[in-house]
Amino acid sequence: PSITSSEEQTEGQRSTLECSTPYVCPWGDIVLHWEGYDPRVSEVSSHVQLDTSGVGHQVNLTSSFSWKDHSKKLLCEVSHGSRKASTEVVLRVRHAPKDTRVSLSPSSGNIGVGDTVTLSCQVGSSHPPVAGYHWYKDGVAVATERVLALRGVRREDHGQYHCEAQNALGTGVSPAVTVRVFSAEISASPAAEVLEGTATTLSCDVPGREGHPEELTYTWYKNSAWLKEGPAHTLLFPAVAAGDAGYYSCQVTNSQGSDTAQAISLSVTYPPRIPTLTLFQETQGGRLVIVRCTVDSHPPATLAISRDGTVLATSGAQVALSQRLSVTASRNSLRLEIRDAGPRDSGKYGCTASNVHGNASATKVLVTRAAELLIQPSAEVLEGTAVTLTCVGTGDMEEEPLYTWYRNGRRLQESSFPTLEFPSIRGDDAGAFQCQVQSRNGSDTSEAVPLRVLYPPRQPVLSSFLQSRGGHLGIIQCSVESDPESNLTLQRGDDVIACTQGCPQATSPRVHVTRSYNSLKVEIWDVVVEDEGIFVCQAGNSQGSASATADFQA
Repeated sequence: PSITSSEEQTEGQRSTLECSTPYVCPWGDIVLHWEGYDPRVSEVSSHVQLDTSGVGHQVNLTSSFSWKDHSKKLLCEVSHGSRKASTEVVLRVRHAPKDTRVSLSPSSGNIGVGDTVTLSCQVGSSHPPVAGYHWYKDGVAVATERVLALRGVRREDHGQYHCEAQNALGTGVSPAVTVRVFSAEISASPAAEVLEGTATTLSCDVPGREGHPEELTYTWYKNSAWLKEGPAHTLLFPAVAAGDAGYYSCQVTNSQGSDTAQAISLSVTYPPRIPTLTLFQETQGGRLVIVRCTVDSHPPATLAISRDGTVLATSGAQVALSQRLSVTASRNSLRLEIRDAGPRDSGKYGCTASNVHGNASATKVLVTRAAELLIQPSAEVLEGTAVTLTCVGTGDMEEEPLYTWYRNGRRLQESSFPTLEFPSIRGDDAGAFQCQVQSRNGSDTSEAVPLRVLYPPRQPVLSSFLQSRGGHLGIIQCSVESDPESNLTLQRGDDVIACTQGCPQATSPRVHVTRSYNSLKVEIWDVVVEDEGIFVCQAGNSQGSASATADFQA
């Protein structure tokens, strides 16, 4: 048989294929028929020609072919009993791209920021071949290649992608696939800098969190320290406090892995707390007063120091300063130095701290003395040193003042000279000294200033006696004067009986030792003849040594 048909068929349009033989056997059992077609959408008709114009047998197949019939083989067969002959035709069905889909690589695992992702537009069948491709992300056209490569993936690349393949007959549209970028990021609401007491929320999100196919776990950190873990992607502060400020980060985990968000700084602003105001007077006659104010606040506060309501110094715009005043300002700290301080600098000092959220203040009273006592060369000297005590007045007295000197509260002398001199100081001269300045305007007494004189031990006092009441009790006691304290050692011959430091405890239960400042007492119970002898007490400190002896008789 021979087949006659158009070279190509078009999907959705009816086409007729003719199969014929140039002969007819009316009374024979020769059969001409089609094979391989779908009878549900096809019609078959037969025509026999037997006349003077010609002889032939024709079977027509009329059908509506689909894209799935493309490249399909149809057979026209003539058979006579077991003998057969056939001719085949290969269908060429014109159709738009079919079975269009997106292939995603990698197909598993988390896609992180910086990774490379490849999307391929694959077509199951197209005749004629695909002429062009179009890519769409969330409905917006993004590319026209068959393969869409996302290099250096960003969070913004997360979304739904689909492709369209086109030929002359139409367009094939793929189902959308989701490119899930697994990248954690923290946001703060209402802001990353909030006022103390504000309800604040930190949110840790990955793109498409709400539509994520599996449950996510969130681990929160503050200043790199673990804070909490669970399914909640938010960290809530109903009323944020200053102590909540810090650097927060979170780690998001799914079955494929995890990602840690870059830390966000949560800054909490608050008004100044009560300032700390300290007043310092140099007691060694320098006549220097230091006023220091510090405060806790965020943002930093502007500080002002005042005396009796008059501003002396600020950390902002500077006020006019006298030559006696100097100011040092740093973050939330203000320091005022007053030189040549006197009674005029006495008063109520205040510190006020203020920022955009509020203000706070503190006050203290300063009483400066007109008289100050200066010891030269030092308040701690060696015995024999020449020492001068100077009584410094206010410096603005018109008449010659009178100076009265005191040691340990007892009057020493009175003169018009502001100095008390010791050409060669002795240990007995040590004590707490004061000077009083008297003038027509009144008097003022300095603070007590201690003078320490370092000297070697004097001759120790070593005494011994025997008590017979209640048993024989021998008592040997050694005491000495020195500064600094001496180490006392009591010996009998080469045997060390006791010392104030650095020697073993007495081994005999009859011996009891009592130690105190520059004193050593030894009690010997049930005295026997062997306890008699010459006892030596040695005293020593950093300045020298001395000793004394005593004969103890039972």
